[in-house]
Amino acid sequence: MAGVIFLSVVGVVALFYLSAFSIKAYERAVVLRFGIFRGVRQPGLNFIVPLVDELIRVDQRVITMDIPPQDIITRDNVSIKVNAVLYFRVVEPEKAVLTVENYLYATSQIAQTTLRSVCGEAELDDLLAKREKINTRVQEILDRHTDPWGIKVATVEVKDIDLPQEMRRAMARQAEAERERRAKIIQAEGEYQAAEKITAAAAIMAKENISLQLRYLDTLKQISSENNSTILFPMPIDFLKAFGRAEQK
Repeated sequence: MAGVIFLSVVGVVALFYLSAFSIKAYERAVVLRFGIFRGVRQPGLNFIVPLVDELIRVDQRVITMDIPPQDIITRDNVSIKVNAVLYFRVVEPEKAVLTVENYLYATSQIAQTTLRSVCGEAELDDLLAKREKINTRVQEILDRHTDPWGIKVATVEVKDIDLPQEMRRAMARQAEAERERRAKIIQAEGEYQAAEKITAAAAIMAKENISLQLRYLDTLKQISSENNSTILFPMPIDFLKAFGRAEQK
């Protein structure tokens, strides 16, 4: 009698051990009974029928996946290498288990082909200057393709664009030429503004003789303050004007 009770207790314990399982807060469990979908179990303590039910755990945390460097020819025929990083999560565990064999591998493959396709449609300048637009475009396409698998693509970020050495040197020369062009434009604008101010000052001084005389005396003062051997003979402004009028006659 004692042996039967002992075996019964052992059987109950074994049955409980085989049928009971716990699911973590970030997991969901897809249950298949004889290969037929029976539902998705929530976090906590759950029970299944031993030897009948199959339990498949699915992690619902955000997954970070590196997209390896892809050889791409842009629309303007420049050969480059582009790599990126993909962030996604499983939102419908039953689809991730039932509609695709390996959702991680499938997502990786579709991400690589989409990155090549989108970058190949753009020109090099757009890839370098409008990276956010490229990220959004890749994310939208991936999200549309992975939605039947129960996957939500959060974001895609292009990490690095590897250019050939010849293209790097050409871009460096272009950037240097652009800086020189801007410097010349700024210098020309400065000279133009200075010429306008000088012309305005000359017009004012021509109207007021006292202003011209004060400017003349100030110039003599500046020259005499320097340590030089120049000898100056100040002449009245009216005397110089007389020569000007005589020359005009």
